[in-house]
Amino acid sequence: MSTGPIKDLGRGFDRVADAYDAARPSYPDDVYRALTEVSGIDLDGATTVDVGAGTGILTHALRARGSHVIAVDPGEAMLARLVAKTTGPGGPRLGAVLADGNALPLADGVADLVTYAQSWHWLDPASSIGEARRVLRPGGVIAGCWNLNHAAQADWLAAHEARLAAEVPGYWGPAVEQWSVPPIAAAFEVIEERWIPWTRLIGIEDFLLDLRSHSYMAALSPERADEVVRARRAELRAAFPEGLLSVPLRVYLAVGR
Repeated sequence: MSTGPIKDLGRGFDRVADAYDAARPSYPDDVYRALTEVSGIDLDGATTVDVGAGTGILTHALRARGSHVIAVDPGEAMLARLVAKTTGPGGPRLGAVLADGNALPLADGVADLVTYAQSWHWLDPASSIGEARRVLRPGGVIAGCWNLNHAAQADWLAAHEARLAAEVPGYWGPAVEQWSVPPIAAAFEVIEERWIPWTRLIGIEDFLLDLRSHSYMAALSPERADEVVRARRAELRAAFPEGLLSVPLRVYLAVGR
């Protein structure tokens, strides 16, 4: 995974905030059921610190399940979209903090749960987990989850990933031999790890918009990113003239204390 100053990372994702907000996948219901089952924490009424919250994919799902969420992200544009989608004063509370997970501007012992959705791999392993432990109450739980393309389940998706690996210098994914899930399980005492498969039905244009939201695409010049997207669009339209893709994914979930 790429490393670098967190502020630079936030600015990088801010450049693709619209694409991220519009096209990144949500998490299937089975993820929340598994999180509750493994952690023993009832999401309804729990206080959760969602680190690297982005535009709020996990944040809003947790709020919909009754959690009081403190969303933390280093990207101003990303966090602004998260806040803009918050509805009504009568629902579960939401706090939004412009910061990063290596130095949480929160008091000790304020949370039942600290979550990292597609985010922990950008942080310092020791500092981030140390901060998570600090803000958790006794018995609190840390959870990391990642939505990952399951390229081995579809030839077209494996070919798509292989072309990205060949064309995009910063690509990191299943087409790279050294690729693996982030090693969050080694950073704390793991209760359980789970793989949760699911399938996303998505139009080609939204699939390509999702592609634009990834860090390796954001690092390209706008012109080069457009070239990559045009090439992928032509290939996908030729293979799927109906314009609809069935994308196999799996969520990696690691839960620990």
